[in-house]
Amino acid sequence: MIPDATTPRLIHVSAAVITDADGRLLLVRKAGTTAFMQPGGKPEPGETPAETLARELNEELGLRVDAATAEPLGSFTASAANEPGFAVVADVFRVDIGDQQPVPDAEIAELRWVTAATASGLEIAPLAREYFLPA
Repeated sequence: MIPDATTPRLIHVSAAVITDADGRLLLVRKAGTTAFMQPGGKPEPGETPAETLARELNEELGLRVDAATAEPLGSFTASAANEPGFAVVADVFRVDIGDQQPVPDAEIAELRWVTAATASGLEIAPLAREYFLPA
């Protein structure tokens, strides 16, 4: 069977919903890209989605999170922000980082704490914009 050219190719990721005391959502922008998105990333072989998320949060933001404490919110699909023709399928978890302060590392160029109102001038990845951006 030949795949339909209009069917998006899928990228599987794990993504975090991290909010601060003011209810703002943490978004990150990777180096060389323009869209802000939820922190997270692609799995390595043998990782569970929660393990992927814990590893990515540590690599990208210096956050120490126990995979067992990540609260699964479900699987969500949206257009990929930085890869045209692809859709992202994200296992999304709510993560409590306590009093840890995220610091951009690895490929992360910038981070922002946002609400729908404060994000109005930013390019927000479809997954975050459609499902998780707080009012």
